[in-house]
Amino acid sequence: MTGLKVGDAAARSAADVIHTRNDALPGSATVADVRDWFAGSSHRRMAVLADEGQFVGWLTADDLADADADAPAAPLARREPTVAPDAPLDEASRLALVDGMRRVPVVDEAGRLLGVVAVTEDLSAFCGVRSGSDRRG
Repeated sequence: MTGLKVGDAAARSAADVIHTRNDALPGSATVADVRDWFAGSSHRRMAVLADEGQFVGWLTADDLADADADAPAAPLARREPTVAPDAPLDEASRLALVDGMRRVPVVDEAGRLLGVVAVTEDLSAFCGVRSGSDRRG
């Protein structure tokens, strides 16, 4: 599958490339739970927490470095940046590249987690999207 190129983002919104595969962890996850999730794949850069679809926050492995394994992860989670589904795709891609994350959660005005905008490792395309306007979750 060839992804939509980052340079072709003009006149598109975050919703056009949203990656909806939901591997959000529950908001009740402990630091140990999130560390285990990161340990499951070297490609994981951002753990997203959600409770019944409501966005709680996101973390990196570094956010957990000095935390007690039994402590809840939610208080360590960041609430920003996020992007609205109708935000310009240029903005979403810029936010996804903050701190090299290559991802930004897409959250609607009601606080629901809709997915993420994800950029490929080589920074050339969006993950989970076919060429043209065809979307894939």
